[in-house]
Amino acid sequence: MARFRQYGACLALVQLAIACSPSAPEQNGSNRVMATAPISSADTAVPADTKLVLVFGDSLYAGYNLGPSEGLAPVLEQALTAGSLKALVVNGGVSGDTSAAGLARLAFTLDGLPRKPDLVLVGLGGNDMLRGLEPDATRANLAAIITELQKRGLPVMLTGMLASPNMGPDYAGAFNPIYPDLAKKFGVPLYPFFLHGVIDHRELKLPDGIHPNAKGVATIVARLSPMVANKLEK
Repeated sequence: MARFRQYGACLALVQLAIACSPSAPEQNGSNRVMATAPISSADTAVPADTKLVLVFGDSLYAGYNLGPSEGLAPVLEQALTAGSLKALVVNGGVSGDTSAAGLARLAFTLDGLPRKPDLVLVGLGGNDMLRGLEPDATRANLAAIITELQKRGLPVMLTGMLASPNMGPDYAGAFNPIYPDLAKKFGVPLYPFFLHGVIDHRELKLPDGIHPNAKGVATIVARLSPMVANKLEK
């Protein structure tokens, strides 16, 4: 955990969770599902030779306070298409979402896509941790999301989160194993810590000290995109 020492300092004020969200914590996502349009970039037919990727998460996926071409979805799409893949990456991120809110809007998001995605990246749980929600509930919600995706025959990749040290060792001991445990249980690939290489570099973050800026997103995608490409090429 020494590597992420600054992570704890950045998250010492739990109030910063509100910076991830335009609203107070909720137990379902119904109030914001219709207010977001993460699937608008994929509302037309997708060519058969193009891989459709859904990135389904919270503000870290949504491109919080970034330009339309600077968030995870467009930057990942650019990285994939710069290689040998034709890809369309759809932004399914909603700022402020907890794992419960993500589970509540999952079917709505999937049903709004033009066809089944070739891969779904799941990145939720950070807001659960910032708000001190029960790790067992986070685990259950993420398991339900993966279960539903696999029930639909959709390949899944999980991106993990770590508990801030200021949450205490007991909380970290319950929260941190969620992602590797679920990846093993469901047989899905895991990118262990979404903010790896960014959280401890001030120049790669927005002024809130949590969210990546455009350079930070590029840093994440440089590490993440080879795993995504490998999964898509199988």
